[in-house]
Amino acid sequence: MNPLRWQQRLRPVLTPVSRLYERLMAARRAKWEAADSPAFRPSRPCVSVGNIAWGGTGKTPVVDWLLGWSEARGLRAVVLSRGYKAAPPELPLRVQTSHTPGEAGDEPLMLALEHPESAIVVDPDRGRAGRWAEEELLPDLFVLDDGFQHVKVRRDLDIVLLRPDDLGDEWGRVIPAGAWREGPETLNRTDAFMIKCPPETWEALRPACERRLAGFGRPLFTFALRPVCLRSLRGNERREAGDFAGRPYAVVGGVGDPAQVVRTVTAFMGCQPAETVAFPDHHAYGAGDAARLERLGMPVICTCKDAVKLRELPLSDVWALRVEAAFGPKLWSEAAFPDWLDAWAKGKGLAVAPVAARRQ
Repeated sequence: MNPLRWQQRLRPVLTPVSRLYERLMAARRAKWEAADSPAFRPSRPCVSVGNIAWGGTGKTPVVDWLLGWSEARGLRAVVLSRGYKAAPPELPLRVQTSHTPGEAGDEPLMLALEHPESAIVVDPDRGRAGRWAEEELLPDLFVLDDGFQHVKVRRDLDIVLLRPDDLGDEWGRVIPAGAWREGPETLNRTDAFMIKCPPETWEALRPACERRLAGFGRPLFTFALRPVCLRSLRGNERREAGDFAGRPYAVVGGVGDPAQVVRTVTAFMGCQPAETVAFPDHHAYGAGDAARLERLGMPVICTCKDAVKLRELPLSDVWALRVEAAFGPKLWSEAAFPDWLDAWAKGKGLAVAPVAARRQ
């Protein structure tokens, strides 16, 4: 049976456990947010990108966008990541393109490949990583990846991503009765909400956003994943959808929201995939997986996150779809998110004019 259905059936039993877990998380947060706590206080502005629930909310595309925003403004950004499922050869680890996904983690390696001007630092102890980065890398800005619950690092801006499901019946259902990591009162600490929502579905979702979030008095920004192009696994060749016209193709993904991947690829390609192969999030691909994909006998399209692992395998016709966050409708903010962020950064003393403009 689907694990979600088991969870729903067992909620009467699980709910008391959830309430205990919620109280424990609240006590932990209060301890580390106290004025005299040993939490790391970065000397440079720190932006946290996190979520309230488990699952794919689009954190990595938002971090990717923030790095592009920083680079366009000549800001040296350092990402602090725990490196999920990584086994770094040293700690802290500044991720290099020569590292493997097993050493750095798939998402940190992907970000390092996409943003060579930024620094991606992996360490489960992100306070230690931040102190090291301040001495060795002299950053202008810290980005705390998956940071909402990582209260051992202070931040200046808390961006919390939500799923549409979080605004419905799943609202406030804390682990193990639901997917939330903390209770809804924690959202009072948020500076801005984000939700991954294609523009065409916004009007249907808007009433739930207003009902659940208006009371927090924070802006809500929506974004969608916009396809850019297809790239070969090693990044040395680019293709457009038209290059595959009339040919069947397959989609493979080991991500938190595989249905979203299929929707995004379908929109880019203009037709449904002939085959879909879904793996668990952060799946470690092996030779058997490569053989399975080769036997499909058709082009295979994956995410950039999957590509950093698949590039190590003998695959002949696999392409990574490069996507970027594109911001859309908003609530409780007159400014679009890029302008809103520019205003925040200016208030923190960061230079926010694009590099080209500053050189004129």
